[in-house]
Amino acid sequence: MRSGVILPGGTAPQQLEQAILAERSGWDGVFVWEAPYGVDAWTLLAAMAGRTERVRLGTMLTPLPWRRPWKVASQVATLDQLSNGRATLAIGLGATDTADLPSTGEELDRRTRADRMDEGLDLIRVLWSGGRRYEGKHYTYDCPSDDLAQAGRPVQDRIPIWVVGVWPRPKSMRRVLRCDGLIPQFQEGPHEGTPEAVRQIRMWLARNDRPDIDVIHDGETPTADRAAAVAKAREWADAGCTWWLETRWEMPHNSDERMREISARIAAGPPRA
Repeated sequence: MRSGVILPGGTAPQQLEQAILAERSGWDGVFVWEAPYGVDAWTLLAAMAGRTERVRLGTMLTPLPWRRPWKVASQVATLDQLSNGRATLAIGLGATDTADLPSTGEELDRRTRADRMDEGLDLIRVLWSGGRRYEGKHYTYDCPSDDLAQAGRPVQDRIPIWVVGVWPRPKSMRRVLRCDGLIPQFQEGPHEGTPEAVRQIRMWLARNDRPDIDVIHDGETPTADRAAAVAKAREWADAGCTWWLETRWEMPHNSDERMREISARIAAGPPRA
């Protein structure tokens, strides 16, 4: 299982230094959150690409129904070029119940957002493959210039797209089959949010001929007790998760104390033996 860190906040220079520290400390990925306003995720990731050589870089996560898909495709392809093939795109419908996020008048209807995300996925893949045209219910794209299409091609043959999927909701999980990674959410049930639920997801993916899909789990492990950190992450690896993402989501995100805390956890290294 690979290990990444989600940076909870801070200024752009602070997060850049944390990304450099993460690579030096052995982490496999660095992820930043994409808010309506604040430090711009894609500018920040581009700066990280220039100061790192190995870690994967991406958002956690991009609310695709509230973004223009061609713009997102451009930003991710640019990051992929600058990082020499290290970009990952993580997407979801967008949070509607988070008190610290601003209200921007975006579409809130869940079904409409789901339709937009499905079309956005299709359009992004068309653009990354060098395509120039797309016609859908929500989005239309028609580019007469092949030069533009070719200049924006990513380095990777297939940039990984990770998507939030609600287990075991059928439509949500069918979307997962079109992607490369699953960020699971769980409906209420006896195994909600447990390693056993991940085992069930793994069996479902195998039955649907997609055992290759990454399954991502996020959580907190202690900084000062390496054995406990390794044991907690191993429980999820044994269940079938392929990525552990270290988090520190509690508010306030940008306090000096929080910056010291996340930097100390990064410096202690990923939770693996």
